[in-house]
Amino acid sequence: TEQDRKKATEEMKNFKKRPVISIVMPTYNVDERWLHKAIQSVQGQWYDQWELCICDDASSDQNLLEIVKQYVQNDEKIKAVYRTENGGIVKASNDAIAVATGEFIGLLDNDDKLTPDALYEVVKALQEQEYDFVYSDEDKLDLEGNRCDPFFKPDWTPDLLLSENYTCHFSVYRRSLIEELGRLTEESSGCQDYDLVLRVTEKTD
Repeated sequence: TEQDRKKATEEMKNFKKRPVISIVMPTYNVDERWLHKAIQSVQGQWYDQWELCICDDASSDQNLLEIVKQYVQNDEKIKAVYRTENGGIVKASNDAIAVATGEFIGLLDNDDKLTPDALYEVVKALQEQEYDFVYSDEDKLDLEGNRCDPFFKPDWTPDLLLSENYTCHFSVYRRSLIEELGRLTEESSGCQDYDLVLRVTEKTD
């Protein structure tokens, strides 16, 4: 609500840490409706220290490429790289990570939609201590935009993580840690997020 936004804006004035969060988004022949919503959900964040790093994985839909180029042209906080051959989600994600400059990396699919307070809540948590990894609850949206499948996640539960990737989206990682780990791995394509969070847990407390 507007009241929540105003309260958050006042609170952010007192944030001692204001890290840039690089949102990494691979794109490939996605329906343009969902791409617009995904990008605009980043642009609509209450917390303004972000950059959006898009990598298009050689989409055959030329209209999609034009949409991405328009966003890049109209918003200096959005950058894009364009692969000349399709390499899959891992290569596209890694190419997007390669142009990221923020202290943290947030992974976003091209049909995801962030709530306006998403980055604010992440950075609010980072005021408490130097977290390397922050994750959030998530929900599904039906075609009419109604919430329909909430997933309320527990606090940090290592045993559960060994059974399933319960952290999933939206997750934010310290960029230096992702670089130390060699980014996403080709061998994990299809479950690259799960592989990443398992490797991250070996490097942080």
